[in-house]
Amino acid sequence: MTHEQAEIRVRELTEVLTRMAHEYYDLDAPTAEDYEYDTLMRELRTLETEFPDLLQPDSPTQRVQGVASGKFEKVAHTVQMASLQDVFSFEQVAAFVQRVKDAVEDPYFTVEPKIDGLSVSLEYENGVLTRGSTRGDGFIGENVTANLKTIRSIPLKLDHAPAELEVRGEVYMPRASFELLSAQQEAAGEEVFKNPRNAAAGSLRQKNSAVTASRRLDIFVFNLQRVEGESFSEHSETVDRMTALGFPTIPYTRCAADAEAICAEIEKIGAMRGTLPYDIDGVVIKTDSLAQREALGATAKYPKWAIAYKFPPEEKLTKLRSIEIQVGRTGVLTPVAVFDPISLAGTSVSRAVLHNQQFIAEKDIRVGDMIRVRKAGDIIPEVLSSESHAPDAEPYRFPEHCPVCGAPVSRDGEEAALRCFNPACPAQIFRSIVHFASKGAMNIDGLGPAIVQQLLARKLIASPADLYTLTKEQLLSLDGFQEKSAENLLAAIENSKSQPLDRVIAALGIRNIGQSAAVLLCDRFPSVEAIRQANTDDIAAIDGFGEIMAESVHEAFAEPAFAELVDTLLARGVRMEYAAKEAVSSRFSGITFVLTGTLPNLKRDEAKAMIEAHGGKVSGSVSKKTGIVVAGEDAGSKLIKAQELGIEIIDEAELLRRIGEEESTL
Repeated sequence: MTHEQAEIRVRELTEVLTRMAHEYYDLDAPTAEDYEYDTLMRELRTLETEFPDLLQPDSPTQRVQGVASGKFEKVAHTVQMASLQDVFSFEQVAAFVQRVKDAVEDPYFTVEPKIDGLSVSLEYENGVLTRGSTRGDGFIGENVTANLKTIRSIPLKLDHAPAELEVRGEVYMPRASFELLSAQQEAAGEEVFKNPRNAAAGSLRQKNSAVTASRRLDIFVFNLQRVEGESFSEHSETVDRMTALGFPTIPYTRCAADAEAICAEIEKIGAMRGTLPYDIDGVVIKTDSLAQREALGATAKYPKWAIAYKFPPEEKLTKLRSIEIQVGRTGVLTPVAVFDPISLAGTSVSRAVLHNQQFIAEKDIRVGDMIRVRKAGDIIPEVLSSESHAPDAEPYRFPEHCPVCGAPVSRDGEEAALRCFNPACPAQIFRSIVHFASKGAMNIDGLGPAIVQQLLARKLIASPADLYTLTKEQLLSLDGFQEKSAENLLAAIENSKSQPLDRVIAALGIRNIGQSAAVLLCDRFPSVEAIRQANTDDIAAIDGFGEIMAESVHEAFAEPAFAELVDTLLARGVRMEYAAKEAVSSRFSGITFVLTGTLPNLKRDEAKAMIEAHGGKVSGSVSKKTGIVVAGEDAGSKLIKAQELGIEIIDEAELLRRIGEEESTL
């Protein structure tokens, strides 16, 4: 094929593939089979390889790079990506409207659904997408251009576009995509994302853009950040312009002149919430006039010309069909309500934890009841109340024997929970091995609950230590294993031997000892032998420990079965020594932090590591000893308690600023 012929064919293929993608992703009306699309895509990729000068930035092949990136480049936003102040009542909406009316003359407002996703910026030069970035803290985000290019509804090239253009949008995961991903994760024994928003955030920050592409994300563009050579007087004009350029904009947007009309629109949007193919968590109300926005200005955190009305958690009635008892890794019996499936916060829900006998008795929950259920924080299902009893319903009583092994159950001291004390209980063994392999413990990638279940059923393992005796032949005998997957799991098991001692302690599942406590314990006793030899008083003297935690550690190492497990792990090559990480500075020395809510840019573990690197400590609960609370989105009871106690509250941006100040002086 000549260069001229290739050029013509590349143009044809680009046009056809772009049209097919538009039909499939935007119109939901595909005219071609997947096979045909894939065949044409392969042909285009081959031509671009043979004739590199024909590869254009807007080529359909550039949607999926499949390139793994070790980290994301930081991006300084030209225009701040501000967050909105949340309100939770119509009275607060009316107060906002009045404040605007007191400041500017005859304001008009736009009202639109608040898409439950994550904000991104898209930058174009001469109509070509040059960069896409996350919101981050509003000032600094991350360059995720390659991953954003996998979202089919984002135009790679704009026709008749200005020389420079930047728009802001909300990336989200449609409910259908979330349900498909959840099914795939469950089948693979992986941890399932809690909701579509978390799934979208995790998918967009993948190091390999091919993974992002497989998640089928989407976007709505809602704001014109900056534009060269064009001017507008109203926000609604900019939305029309962005739509004309080919951006997907929010379908339902209405205008209103007063609080009554705005609240009526909020009710309409709330009523359609469950029928949309994507999640919304509220309604955004914005002053339409751009000149009035300029006059109204902003506080240090929020614009004064907009608010976000947040929906209260959805509550629905459903029928309680049964109460199942789950046995945890420490033997605790946990009752779980099983009810007719209902849709809450975008996902189907049919189970919720009932905590203990006291909780059930206080709410008088009986099998057959109509119960009221909601999702706390739009994530965790919870039973609020029993609304009515079935005619023959009897008060629920806990079993007197473990439902798995049949051993008698009883309370341990003053605690409310009932416990199975049989160390050979199959349920406890299963959950202890799953916990041992989990990400926060030994981090054995690929060893999920389904695989652990198979290994136990075939008697290939009976304890966590047996994982280190598995062979390739044994793994190949399991369902779903091939040569490569067996080799990968064996490599992950081998790599876990080098985990630091605090991870091993956390993996062993000592009662009352989580990841943070394990670090404190190993800071004081940096080897397993030192921990063995320590008495209760020595352990209780650790800052951040108490008598109950100290007794839990001492009693665990005194148990023959636990001591044997530790010795076996040692014999099989698991590292049992601890090298404490040196602090970068003492900036936060003596300060105890609590992290609450979802931070915009950092994961909890990342924020915790940064605080500890500068000498601080991170606790899981707020008390009078807490120095600083770092609050993110959807912060709950911890934030309220911090406010009541008068504890300093900062956001992620302020945390990073303080760390940056310290590092700049080093």
